[in-house]
This record gives sequence, C-alpha cells and structure tokens, in this order.
Amino acid sequence: MSANAAAEGATKPKSNLIKIVLIVVAVLVLAGGAAGGTWFFMKGGSHAKGKDTHAEAAAGDEEDDEAPSSAKKPAPIYMALDNMVVNLADPGGDRFAQIGVTLELGDEKLGEQIKQRLPAVRSSILMLVSQRTAEELLRRDGKDKLAQDIVMEVSRVAGLRTPRPIRTEGEGDKRPLTQRYAGPIRAVLFASFIVQ
Repeated sequence: MSANAAAEGATKPKSNLIKIVLIVVAVLVLAGGAAGGTWFFMKGGSHAKGKDTHAEAAAGDEEDDEAPSSAKKPAPIYMALDNMVVNLADPGGDRFAQIGVTLELGDEKLGEQIKQRLPAVRSSILMLVSQRTAEELLRRDGKDKLAQDIVMEVSRVAGLRTPRPIRTEGEGDKRPLTQRYAGPIRAVLFASFIVQ
C-alpha cells in the first residue's frame, strides 16, 4: 500500500503543474488573440481597406450627389421604434402582424426631428401596414414595398425631401438585403416581423 501511495503522491504534483501550464498557455493565447484583433480593427486591415476604397470609388461613379469617395462614411445612426401590432386587411379580420421597425438615419438631428413627430410617424406606419394582407407581407417583394412606403411616409410626416432609391449593380437575380436611399432616411430595417 505504501508503494501505491508514494506513486499517487508523485503524479499529483505533476498533474497540478500540467494544469497550471495549460491555464497559463490558454490565457496567453487568448490575450494574444485579443491584442491582434484590436490591432487589426484599429488599423483597419490594409487588404480590406483596399477593397473598400475600390468599392467606394465605384459607388462614387454611380451617384452624383453623394459624398466623394475619399471622405470617410460616418457611422450609421439607427432609431428603433417600438414594436407594433396591427390587424391586417385580410377578409374576416382575423390576421395580424407584429413588426419592429428600425430607421437608418443620415444624422442625429433627424432623429430628434422624428422623435418630436413620433406619434404621427407611428400612426402612419400602422396605417400602411393595416392596408396590407398577410399574403402580401409574407412575400419578399411585399416587405420591400412596405419598407419603401415607410421611407416615403416617414419623410412626408417629418417634412423631409422625398428620398430616391440608390441603384445597385445587380448580380443576376440577386437583390440587396436592404434597399438604400439617398436622403435623410437611408433605410428601413425590420427588427422583427411576425404575421399570424
């Protein structure tokens, strides 16, 4: 028995030492990864920057009233509206939708301007959605049309100029996930979209 106890005593310090070494190595790897990631994102990644510059230059050729491609794009400003539950225009009136709308804005002043008119903005969006049927809202083009109508209606209520869609170069039948607009309201994003 004493031989077994001596063998266990010899392996126990080795296993503790191995655990400590593994923990130290794991911490060093994580710290190195965090430092490398921070450096990469702070610097911007030269390879990714070259692609962005090329893409911005191509976009600058297409759009005549947008900022020059050499200027940095400001970070987008998002304004999330509270979720809305709306009865739909289906026969029988037993269908409804719950939608969460987020507006992508051009500047912060516009956000304050929309907040001042928020009851009218929400009412306009509710009226737009209540005119749709469940079948329309379940299709992609129905959601795209609703987003377009929301941009136009919110612009009207807020007293803004009517935005125009930004043309994107098509890649066959592929469409952009979100339609962008040249104007104060850049896009409408759906944070939630439930039709029942």
